Amino acid sequence: MPAPTPPPISLRHALAGGLILGGLVLQVMRFAGLPVALPAVSHAFWLAVGLLWVDLGQRNRRQAGALAGIGLVLLLAAWLGYGADIAWSRILDGNSYVVAMLVGVSFIGLIGTRQGHSPPAGHGVTGRRGVIGTWLGVHLLGAILNLSTVFMVGDRLQRRGPLSLPQLLALNRGLSSAALWSPFFASMGVVMTLAPEMRFPTVVAFGMPLALLAGVLTALELGRRFDLSRVAGYSLSPPSLMMPVGMAALVMLFHYGLTPGLSIVSIITFLMPGVALASNLPRGPRWTLRRVRSHALERLPAMRGEISLFLCAGLLTQGLSTFIGAATGSEWTLFTQFGTPQAVASFLAIVASAVVGLHPIIGVSVLASMLELGGDRQTLFAFVALASWAVGTSVGPLSGINLSLQGRYGVSGSVMMRHNLGYAGVMTALVVMAIVMLDAWL
Repeated sequence: MPAPTPPPISLRHALAGGLILGGLVLQVMRFAGLPVALPAVSHAFWLAVGLLWVDLGQRNRRQAGALAGIGLVLLLAAWLGYGADIAWSRILDGNSYVVAMLVGVSFIGLIGTRQGHSPPAGHGVTGRRGVIGTWLGVHLLGAILNLSTVFMVGDRLQRRGPLSLPQLLALNRGLSSAALWSPFFASMGVVMTLAPEMRFPTVVAFGMPLALLAGVLTALELGRRFDLSRVAGYSLSPPSLMMPVGMAALVMLFHYGLTPGLSIVSIITFLMPGVALASNLPRGPRWTLRRVRSHALERLPAMRGEISLFLCAGLLTQGLSTFIGAATGSEWTLFTQFGTPQAVASFLAIVASAVVGLHPIIGVSVLASMLELGGDRQTLFAFVALASWAVGTSVGPLSGINLSLQGRYGVSGSVMMRHNLGYAGVMTALVVMAIVMLDAWL
């Protein structure tokens, strides 16, 4: 039986996909030292969001619109009320680096697989071992492949029947906890942009053990609350680990050897598409071009939700920081110093905002705009931001992971939040202890 013909791509979606791809290419050209201005990159992304705005979900559109609207109002208030000097041509540049990285990372889907097929994985296991396998598989693969791993693993588990709540919780926590350390996550991209002087090895040294504890906690808690004897899990195989390990090694090679002047965000932005092209070229230029075209027309427009959210949050951050600077003469900050009490309060506030429906990027961006941090304080801020992102996205009913699970597998965001509250409480205690130790270390 012939495969069904895919629906035609509308001109609007084709233009939006081309603009998103063009923004990525322009950003890579900037890394290569070519005379490309940053507004050219950000304007390409914003034009794409404008074309795709009607396709956003109502909640997403309302949230992104509010972020952008508040940012613009604050910029106008700073300009009209306080005479602030504002570079209007640059107001859309916020978080364009992060968006370019997200677009670059999306090309991982073209590496080593034919379209529509998942990488090989081991046979399923059951019980607590299965839950550990699911968490570990999503965590390790998701650290590189991001949200697409949830669907890859979830769809494989779904072959044995509808996903159970323990399986969904393992998918949720496996991915969200990777935000604690993965350089390929949007969370790390945002944090590196907001705190460029952070010590990445230090953050990873504290984030990785915390992520491991999240896995142990998940296995123990789900084993206590549910009968896992018939709950199927995901089993990792050596071939499935080769790609994420290889990618991480390449990023470190470029960062510490070939291009030490570029940040990890910049390296990921050009390295992921480059490896994707190289892995497809042996099958011929026409095959490669066809896959890139399909990616640009189908996958990139589907990223409209995350792209719009990050761009609008960047505009809010710029508006808020500009207004505060104009109103206070650039002398006011939220905290006179940023130590353990301030870091804990910030973490709790961002997680609480996630529980009521705000994406952690909003809390992290607002916090950054109200702080003046230097040196080791940026490292502490970075850890707080990553930890609040990891815990907040696991429990927040409107986080990207929970909305994705709801859309794909039909589980309610409020159900996920309710069953993650205990997990979030224990993780909060662990994060607070880690903050105390990190502040003492610094």
